[in-house]
Amino acid sequence: VSRPRTSNPGMNAMTTTMSLRAVAPVGAKRSTRACTAVRAQSKMGSSRTGRAVAVFASKATEGTNVSASEKKSVDTGRFALLATIASNPILFGAQEAFAKGGEYGILEGRAAALVHPFFLATLWFGTVYAGYTGLQWRRVRTTQEEIVALKATVAVPAGGDSEASPTPAQTETQKTIAGLSATRKELVAGDFKNKHFNMGSLLLAFGVTLAVEGGMNTYMRVGKLFPGPHLYAGMGIVCLWAMAAGLVPEMQKGNDKARSAHIALNCVNLGLFTWQIPTGLEIVGKVFQFTSWP
Repeated sequence: VSRPRTSNPGMNAMTTTMSLRAVAPVGAKRSTRACTAVRAQSKMGSSRTGRAVAVFASKATEGTNVSASEKKSVDTGRFALLATIASNPILFGAQEAFAKGGEYGILEGRAAALVHPFFLATLWFGTVYAGYTGLQWRRVRTTQEEIVALKATVAVPAGGDSEASPTPAQTETQKTIAGLSATRKELVAGDFKNKHFNMGSLLLAFGVTLAVEGGMNTYMRVGKLFPGPHLYAGMGIVCLWAMAAGLVPEMQKGNDKARSAHIALNCVNLGLFTWQIPTGLEIVGKVFQFTSWP
């Protein structure tokens, strides 16, 4: 506020005092309004902040509820699986450290992992035995065919002398026929037909089952499969088993082509089975490396 110019000092002091008194209320009003505005803005900010915090807390609570629900569902599934395992006396009590954290109990252990290689090794010998019995049964049929053909060569022609002494060639042929007949009797006594059929049925049933079990066990232990020579060869073996078994009805009808195809498929099968052994032994080594008993 500018002070009026006057020559009287007393008047100057009075004028100054009055001016200050007049300005003070105006400044006080302005200060009060400013404080009120600041307080209003503070309240608005506080309410907005409170709303934001409330919304964030609500979302966090919803996420917590969802995660808790999912966790409860997973825990329920695991409890049901463990209860099923515990209900079997053979599987009870297996809670050791396994390859993938023990989620499947003993099914992840070394004992379960060795089921596949142990029984598949047994089935390899069963495949060799099935091939042997099949060839022996084939000999029963082919031997009979040879006997019939040889008898035709020594048969007495119509109008001939049946009491005439046989020629040396006929005598030799008769000896061959006698030997083949004796061999055929031994083969028939061996019951190779039923042995071959029974072994083939066991190979088909247990082979397919153990092939599926091997893949399932690998997945339970490590959480994934490993596409490679061993897996592909195993898939081929299972398909060849099915194809060879599918030819049996035609073989029983006497179809020689079906019989030849059956033999060829099983020869390829045995070759794949044998080729699969080295890769299988590598997997067994990893089982002993990364699993523990039982």
